[in-house]
Amino acid sequence: MAYLFYTLTFLFLLAATVLYLTRNTWKPHAPPIPYITAPGSIPAPLYALYDSLTDYIDRFRYQRLPQTMTFAEDAEAGFHSTTFNLAENIEEGDSRRGLDEAGKREVHRVMQKRGVGFDEARRYVVEERFRREGIGGDGRPLDRKAVMFS
Repeated sequence: MAYLFYTLTFLFLLAATVLYLTRNTWKPHAPPIPYITAPGSIPAPLYALYDSLTDYIDRFRYQRLPQTMTFAEDAEAGFHSTTFNLAENIEEGDSRRGLDEAGKREVHRVMQKRGVGFDEARRYVVEERFRREGIGGDGRPLDRKAVMFS
């Protein structure tokens, strides 16, 4: 059975090579392929199909930039405190986008889940991030091989 597969594959490659090498001889006599070699306009449904396919593929290839809020909107949403003051950014007319969306979602989730204020929620989020990255509560790495100079 395997010999048959290898024989057919070899014959196909041989025929494809011969056709490629003699393409200038037989190509003028070949019938035109619709919408590729024949002149004329491409129908609108084919354009729509192409656009929908590229949109579908691009959805997995690219990520849209998040539509973040400004610092003023973040302050109004409750993402500020006396230790994390956004008033300076607002007063100076900072043109940057507001706070990080993923960080805001995480802090908001902790605020609702534990019923704590903004500062406590930020502390919980930072401690959890430290724990995931292997950093102790004092800011030192938990890796025993880490070398610290004091």
